[in-house]
Amino acid sequence: MPGFPQADPIHGLLGGLMIGLAAALMLIANGRIAGCSGLFARAVGLSSAGIPRVIAMAFAIGLPLGAALVAMLGGVEARFPTSMFRLALAGLVVGFGTRLGSGCTSGHGVVGMARLSPRSLAATATFMTTGIATATLLPIAG
Repeated sequence: MPGFPQADPIHGLLGGLMIGLAAALMLIANGRIAGCSGLFARAVGLSSAGIPRVIAMAFAIGLPLGAALVAMLGGVEARFPTSMFRLALAGLVVGFGTRLGSGCTSGHGVVGMARLSPRSLAATATFMTTGIATATLLPIAG
């Protein structure tokens, strides 16, 4: 792909289908929105609502372990363009924003957009605009 020599559209398509399937299964099977920020908040005790805490904890632990397993089996080497401190700080800022916005990209962007939720349409437009502006204006080298 021009401008994205490392892009693999087939992997992106398969990943997107898996995310959509997981979100649909969560909604159909549990009647709950598959929002990562809500699940993480429940896992660490910031929220008392939602699915049982043990399930949220399994999700919070399984997500990075599953990614590590797939990377290991697929021979993928993770490289980050900045320090681990900056990544942790960025994660905290994103976590604050998801609490402030009552959801994250998975809750608003995947499930909320599919349901044509006005709140999710506004939230997704806001975080996409902010993300694009930030990526354009700030250097990624740490």
